[in-house]
Amino acid sequence: MNQVMFSSILAALSACVTYAFGGVSELMGLFLMAIAVDYVTGIAASMKEQRGLNSQVGFWGLTRKGMMLLVIMLAHRMDLLLNTNLMMTGAIYFYLANEFISITENYGRLGLPLPSFLKQMIQVLRNKSEGL
Repeated sequence: MNQVMFSSILAALSACVTYAFGGVSELMGLFLMAIAVDYVTGIAASMKEQRGLNSQVGFWGLTRKGMMLLVIMLAHRMDLLLNTNLMMTGAIYFYLANEFISITENYGRLGLPLPSFLKQMIQVLRNKSEGL
């Protein structure tokens, strides 16, 4: 693939992300990283427990994460309609808290400790998501 084609595809994808989510803020970036970490730690925990990899479980896990992104996209569009930043931010905090809880569970399944400051941050996010 030549450089012009690659740049064109990247520009089109960037335009779609900007339209769907208004760009990628630090909060959105953290959420996307949490999605990836949750997925990877979930796979690692399943392998450690010798459950193996199940394509159907993996498919539904990715579908669930895609649905979270769809809700966040809709929340962004509602924010634009209402001229606020509350809907998308609230949706991200809600799902981010859930992702961090899942990561914590996966770390437990792997037998890995989680630093206490991260546990405290998860609690703060959980409280923020409940308050919005």
